[in-house]
Amino acid sequence: MVTLAPMSLGAFAGYREAAAAAYAADNVSVGRWPREGALQRAYEDFDDSLPQGLATPQNFLYDIVETNAGAVVGVIWLAVIVKDGLKTAFVYDIEVKPEFRRRGYARAAFSSLEPLVRSLGLSSIGLHVFGNNHGAQALYRSLGYEVTGLNMLKKFDDLGTHAHHAHHAV
Repeated sequence: MVTLAPMSLGAFAGYREAAAAAYAADNVSVGRWPREGALQRAYEDFDDSLPQGLATPQNFLYDIVETNAGAVVGVIWLAVIVKDGLKTAFVYDIEVKPEFRRRGYARAAFSSLEPLVRSLGLSSIGLHVFGNNHGAQALYRSLGYEVTGLNMLKKFDDLGTHAHHAHHAV
């Protein structure tokens, strides 16, 4: 159904722009980042993660290619990371183009990724999913991924009002 083809240098610049914009929007939508400066922050995070672009060691960026038509339907970015003495694979990004969504391409891309991860001698794949992305969470659960941690956030709409109530409660 799909093959993973190494991303070309020509495609990388467009991917960087799209990935940064999507990451900024996701962080703003869940309240982690203010809207102001979010895009710049996303570019900084992206460039910190891929300081040598496509040539960054231990990072693998692929186009997800529909095998029959040869159409690029999305991208997937896998990195080999070492944390707490453990070497694991981590999917930093998967994006299926809107016109190709809900057709099983993300599921197929993950299936195609597993032999690569095994060939690298790694025994696990980790990823992050935003709390409001219920579709992706359901996909990952169906693929055998389990929650290993959960970030939580409490937002205050109006600090002045809460502070005022606290003052009267004294």
